[in-house]
Amino acid sequence: MDGHGSGEISRRWFLVRAASGAVIALTAADLWSFVCTATADDQTRDQPLITRVERPQDLETPVSAFMSWLTPNDRFFIRSHFGPPKAESLKDWHLHVQGNVIQRLTLSLADLKQFEEITLTAVIQCSGNGRAFFHPKVPGAQWERGAVGNATWTGVRLADVLNRAGLGTAAHHVHMLGADRPLLPTVPLFIRSIPVEKALHPATLLAYRMNGAPLSLLHGAPLRLIVPGWAGDACVKWLTHLNVQELEAEGYFMKNAYRMPRSPITPGTQLKPSETRPVEEMPVKSIIARPENGASVTGGEVLIQGIAWTGDGEMVRVDVSMDNGRTWREAELIGKPTPYAWRLWQYLRQGVQPGTQRVLSRATDSHGHVQPMTTPWNPGGFLWNGVDRIDVTVTAS
Repeated sequence: MDGHGSGEISRRWFLVRAASGAVIALTAADLWSFVCTATADDQTRDQPLITRVERPQDLETPVSAFMSWLTPNDRFFIRSHFGPPKAESLKDWHLHVQGNVIQRLTLSLADLKQFEEITLTAVIQCSGNGRAFFHPKVPGAQWERGAVGNATWTGVRLADVLNRAGLGTAAHHVHMLGADRPLLPTVPLFIRSIPVEKALHPATLLAYRMNGAPLSLLHGAPLRLIVPGWAGDACVKWLTHLNVQELEAEGYFMKNAYRMPRSPITPGTQLKPSETRPVEEMPVKSIIARPENGASVTGGEVLIQGIAWTGDGEMVRVDVSMDNGRTWREAELIGKPTPYAWRLWQYLRQGVQPGTQRVLSRATDSHGHVQPMTTPWNPGGFLWNGVDRIDVTVTAS
């Protein structure tokens, strides 16, 4: 049994865990065939996802898929601003490293694979996951709970590539640009940046495999950035350019979008740019995967299972309440803690009285951060992490 299993987990849990895809060694062919294969996989996949936006496709994972430690590639949520680039445009793909560096680099996928290969497991969560739960409502894709997934990512350290280029004295931020493009020339490019300290972190990856398989086009093939612990807006897909600069990136997607108030505000408050900060680290959070909201349970016994994760830290506790938060009982964490990955958990409640029962889950991380009952409102609807809650109907056996 691996470090993420438990002898008390059901046979079904083991089957789902196995189906999530063991990490295997794959050798990619040349880039063109790599991209075409990934595209074909996207076109033939069974897609049991929830559509939040038709074009570009914003697809959410049903929470019932969160019964496994790794989220299967074909059930991993999909998010983009403009949709993926055409596969043909990636035929001559290269990664360009420029800006405040000692030497500019132009790297093919084969060049990248000459660096040390690293595999790590990390959660990616759209920064708008949970936006639908803010009141008053805010504009944007109305994600509920499933714009998140946990996968193994294989690639090379961004730090190794930057060190090969050599950083200049004014290298304080790394700007990222992918191959996707807006349909209209008046729409700004999706350019994000991260501080150079985060870029040089040994866990920050340039990834070309996901759960052991080459990245599919929808998930960013041939290369995407993985910034463990941070929200998904930093994990730029279809990466083509790294531009090292002194200042944070300009442009709409850095200076206007993906920003949070520095302190709680009243809905409708007009904020100055100096009163906001970029969306970065994910907050502590848990989700109830089973039973599903509205389910019926027979026999007075309720087995509650779910996932929990945080940004920089480890999960140390999940508590469950069945009296609307008046009292809490500690759930069992499954497996060993893995930095940047989520933990599975379960809680068995016996002797539950018939009727409708509300179930809450609340996570705590190693820094003492506790999932709040609700999340302060913000105009972007970002980083919702209020306690998760479902209603189940308990019937007599």
